[in-house]
Amino acid sequence: MRDVARAVSGTATSVFLAAVLGACASTTTVDEIRLTASPTTLDSTEKVVVIGRRDAGQYETDRNFVACVGKKIHGANVTVVPESEFVDALYPWFEPRTAPKGLAPLKRLMERPTVRNKLSAEHIRYLVMVDGDIQSDGHAGSMSCAVGIGFGGCFGFTTWQKTAFFEAVVWDMQKLTEEARIRVDSEGTSYMIGVIAPIPLLTPVESEACAGMGDQLRSYFTSGAG
Repeated sequence: MRDVARAVSGTATSVFLAAVLGACASTTTVDEIRLTASPTTLDSTEKVVVIGRRDAGQYETDRNFVACVGKKIHGANVTVVPESEFVDALYPWFEPRTAPKGLAPLKRLMERPTVRNKLSAEHIRYLVMVDGDIQSDGHAGSMSCAVGIGFGGCFGFTTWQKTAFFEAVVWDMQKLTEEARIRVDSEGTSYMIGVIAPIPLLTPVESEACAGMGDQLRSYFTSGAG
């Protein structure tokens, strides 16, 4: 009878976990604004760099997300320079305390011959500035954990909302113009289940946001590229 009870309990737990995993899916929305009707073309030598917005000591776009977007864009028709490689090559002009946060500061920075020549030598045609964050809120439920002789573990169930919102601005480094803005919002519910050990079931908002933004940028850069 105990074996049967364990089997029934295990089946019920598996069904419950499967239902929760299905609920962990995220909803993602991608919006694009193109500020020019000109085709986006890249020749065989021109490259793209994706960097995150950073303010020294105050704010930093997640580096893993920036790297993820860069990997999504990189392909047969587009060469993406890694963020760290680009920042090192242009030191100190794209460090957090000196990096331009908008088009006007970028234009002023490009007035420096050393910066302009270095960008030309690196064959950087487009710079994509990514800004955004991931937030968690709406926590509900409870969980308790105990340690004792012959018994230990956690019991309970908690949920919370996760929201990822990121925006990418595309700058043409030759024309010094803003070419496009792409915004992605992804949201979903994450869970923590206490069944002896805490089991986290996390909604994939970050990966979904990366896929949405990366796919849109890849389409943008390969459009019209021979």
